[in-house]
Amino acid sequence: LHPLLMVIGFILLGGEAILAHRWLSGWSRGTRKSMHLSLQGAALGFGLFGIWAKFKGKDGILASFYSLHSWMGILCVALFATQWVVGFLSFWHRGEGRRTRAALLPWHVFAGLYTYGLAVATAETGLLEKLTFLHINHGLPRRSPESALVNALGLALVILCGLVVLAAVSPKQRSSKDGSVATKKAGHCYSNGHQKAIKFVQSYNNEDGTMNGKWIPF
Repeated sequence: LHPLLMVIGFILLGGEAILAHRWLSGWSRGTRKSMHLSLQGAALGFGLFGIWAKFKGKDGILASFYSLHSWMGILCVALFATQWVVGFLSFWHRGEGRRTRAALLPWHVFAGLYTYGLAVATAETGLLEKLTFLHINHGLPRRSPESALVNALGLALVILCGLVVLAAVSPKQRSSKDGSVATKKAGHCYSNGHQKAIKFVQSYNNEDGTMNGKWIPF
């Protein structure tokens, strides 16, 4: 139950939350923020339940908290919970000022991608740990269907992580009003988000054919 809950929560739902906020351009900003926050909250719930399912045994938490996998898992849950709380207070509840949110946003994006990568790395160490236990305690052959299944799952998680991160950081293309295509790089508007965005509008003088440029704020 523990591996299933953690993969569904932190990797599948967490990845969907990243993609929902990044690529649902047809939805309003408030709807995308609500979807992102809800999916991240559901992922955190699955993760906490998965931790409880692992540590609810009679030996207690300390008996299971010894391996690199468990240490990485606790760190991942702590970062995920911190991210959700900071995101809720700063970007949803808007407890911070506009300039503070603009300065915080690049770090929030970085921490989110870092936590997602850490979740995948933690899952990989968990798969390796489980496979090692099967080899030692149950005499599982090295070349077996179970080993191939674990390796395939680990490879699939790595590929999924790469696709999610690529989708999150790749440039977005949007069509402007005149039909041209503009490229918007992820995080570019966040670094200077506290400054007023401006647009250069080219206007042509119909009488003499000269071009006049003026800066107009959005």
